[in-house]
Order: sequence, then structure tokens, then C-alpha cells
Amino acid sequence: MEFGLWQVWEGGWIAAILRGAAITIAVGVASMAFGIVIGIACGLIKWARLFPLTLAVDFYTSIVRGVPELLIIYLLFFSSVEFVGQIAAAFGYEGLAGNGYAFIIAVIAIAAISGAYSTEVVRGALAAIPGGHIEAARALGIPGRRIFRRIIAPQMLRIAVPGMNNVWQTTIKDTALVSVVGLQELMRAAFVGAGSTRHPFIFYFIAAVVYLVITLVSQGGFDRIERLLRPRTRT
Repeated sequence: MEFGLWQVWEGGWIAAILRGAAITIAVGVASMAFGIVIGIACGLIKWARLFPLTLAVDFYTSIVRGVPELLIIYLLFFSSVEFVGQIAAAFGYEGLAGNGYAFIIAVIAIAAISGAYSTEVVRGALAAIPGGHIEAARALGIPGRRIFRRIIAPQMLRIAVPGMNNVWQTTIKDTALVSVVGLQELMRAAFVGAGSTRHPFIFYFIAAVVYLVITLVSQGGFDRIERLLRPRTRT
């Protein structure tokens, strides 16, 4: 008997893959959110050249960008399981296990990775802001906080969006690596299905299609954000 999409549907594998896709998106969004916070903080430190904090940021970004992502996940997983358990116990979640541990560690690992790349995106966006804009604001006596809120932050956001789009696409693909820690995300669901049915091609093909749909939809969202932030010229 041939094994096709109908058999995948009847076996409940489509539902399992969709649940895995939901976890993939959740890990990606949470990791990206924390990564952006890290990126903005570290990017500002590098842009402002706040010594010796710049040394710590340079060390962090160099390590993350120089070490394979899978190795970073392994290192964080094996070094933080006990720590995560202690934190969970402190908040009354002693029973947290399985996917709960794996999800938290996956977010920490992917956020650390995306934060390093977001740092360079933010730093580059800040460096691209014309210095004359800031100097003119200072010459007018505008307070520093208002300069950041009205001049620096809006331009940084507009310039950084394309780079953040690239970081997001990379983050979604990096979530496939966390399957090695047992998280039942999209890649893990495809792996389990492939192993159980011994039809790997069809499961990995479906996973590839789902990843492509996620990236295409998110690409459309970033394109819309870019259009909204694009300066309007008066005619």
C-alpha cells in the first residue's frame, strides 16, 4: 500500500505537525522579543562606546557569532537544566518538566543567538543616522531624552527593520535546531513521523512547506512595516 498525504492525515500526523508549527512560532516570537531587547541594549552600548561595557558586548557577540548555533544550544541546555529547575521551583512550578524545560531553554538559547545578531543590526542602524540631525537638535537646546525619543529612535527603527527581518528569518530556521533537546516543535514532529512511518521524504517535505509558509507570511508583514515607516515625500 502506497503511503501519501491521505495516510498522513488519517494517522493524525497533520495535527501533530501543526502543533509543532505552533510551538516553532511561539519559540521564534519569544526568542525574537528577548533578542530585540538584548540587541537594543547592547547596540546602544556599542554605539555610545561605554567602556568597559563595550568589551563585554564585543566578547558576547564574538562568541555567539563564532560558535555554531547547535553547540550554543547544547552548552546552554546542559549547563542550565538545574538552574531552570531551581527558578521553576522558586515560583511554585516544581512539576515543570519535558516540553516545559525544553521550551524555556530553547527560548534562552535562541534569544542569545538572535540577540547577538540584533546587536549588530541596532549598532549599524544607529551609526547610519546622520550626525547632523543630532548636532542640530543639541544646538537648539533639545533635551537628550527628547532627542533620543523624537530623532534617534524613529530613524533607528526605520533603518533597522530590514536587518531585523533577516534576524527573524534566521531565528525561525534556528528553532529547528532545538529539536535535539526534545522540544516537540515542527522539525521534531516531522522527525518522529518520519521514523514511525519510515517515509521520511513526505514528512520532511511537509515540514519544508510549513517553514516556507511561515517565512513568506512574516516577510509580507515586515514589508508592510517597512512601507509604513518609509518617509513620505510631499508633492
